[in-house]
Amino acid sequence: MKPPRDVIVVGAGLSGLSAARRLERAGFDVEVFEARDRVGGRTLTRSLEGEPVDLGGQWVAPTQERVLALVDELGIARFDQCSTGKKVVELGGHRSTYRGLLPGIGLLPLAELGVTLGRLEWLARRVPLDDPTRARRADSWDALSVDAWLRRNVRSRRAREVVRIATNAIFAAEPRELSFLWFLFYLHSGGGVIRLSSIDGGAQAMRLVGGAQQISERLGEALARPVRLDAAVRAIEHAGDGLVVHTQTGTVSARRVILAVPPPMAARISFSPTLPRARDELHRTVVMGSAMKCIVVYERCFWRERGFSGEAISDRGPVRAVFDDCSADGRFPALLAFVLADEAKQFGRLAPGDRRKAIVEHLGRLFGPEASNPVAYLDHDWSTETYSGGCYVGLMPPGALRRAGSALRHPCGRIHFAGTETATRWCGYFEGALEAGERAADEVIAVLRDAHV
Repeated sequence: MKPPRDVIVVGAGLSGLSAARRLERAGFDVEVFEARDRVGGRTLTRSLEGEPVDLGGQWVAPTQERVLALVDELGIARFDQCSTGKKVVELGGHRSTYRGLLPGIGLLPLAELGVTLGRLEWLARRVPLDDPTRARRADSWDALSVDAWLRRNVRSRRAREVVRIATNAIFAAEPRELSFLWFLFYLHSGGGVIRLSSIDGGAQAMRLVGGAQQISERLGEALARPVRLDAAVRAIEHAGDGLVVHTQTGTVSARRVILAVPPPMAARISFSPTLPRARDELHRTVVMGSAMKCIVVYERCFWRERGFSGEAISDRGPVRAVFDDCSADGRFPALLAFVLADEAKQFGRLAPGDRRKAIVEHLGRLFGPEASNPVAYLDHDWSTETYSGGCYVGLMPPGALRRAGSALRHPCGRIHFAGTETATRWCGYFEGALEAGERAADEVIAVLRDAHV
């Protein structure tokens, strides 16, 4: 066996690579192991009609200080997401257009929707980010699903439906799947439901020229040791004063390990000794969201020409949300359609040609006949990714936080945990991934330096 590394990082997404970079800069010998044949985790940039398109995470926001500083340092340009013009809403089989933040759903439902969103913002701010279980009503909120809360507190069906669509879009999950306590924590973590669902000043404010995967590619290229690709970790065992990491390509030893993968993916690794009960339960109970991104390319940006922003929401399948996906210079006219939650679980079973047909037909309903004649199409089903199991983020079902949430960031022996799921700010986003990687690296740095004192 090779001489032990100071640290092995498992996972070459943003979180793992940011941890490795921080450790290297502190003078430690680090090696990153990645199960896929690429770096980037839940970012994935591919070429379509000669242009880079993001099939995974793609947006950055004004308040995401870490990721904005990083992309500037790496020399990656960013540009504003298109938000100028009318938006489309399809509810109950009726299509209409609107401007501003909230869709026109009738005076009384709209009033209740505004009150509901304000109440959610208020409740979210009362959930501590470092430990949501310290919230005053943590027990009852964690036992409750978001769907149950909505049914108890929102009388208007239309108002509930808009919140359901927002939940689908933000979490790639159905309201019944989410702990209300964790839902509130997530909203607080990202600055509130309005910020998370908005373009201007919100979570969808900006995109990166050339795509988001290049952040990870550039971080990986800058490491002293090349990232070990196609090297899935099968087992981690404590041995003496270190750890032995067994991968599909061999065995390596280290003083510490940072596990930077979603909790459900960590469940595939064998640990010796076995992990504490709460951490093991976390791996078994957290589930991944269900998301498909569908890129549809046209000859012209006909929606912009007709005064539309390209944004749309719908309560009918398969598309739940749509965004303008044109290039920064506007020469690549495209729309991005999201298929999410329950719809994604069914939609992914269709043949590629049937998926394309269904998406194009739905866009035709939303934007008119011109949307029915694309020149190219590409989609990606994240549930088929062996080492992601879904997207965007690992989800906490009702009851999970009280049972196992304390284990999210707590080291187990010489094993430390990163990944955007462990972040306190912008959990589930690039910013959260960087925060988590830096926090895990700092934990390891403190321990290893103390060992030399």
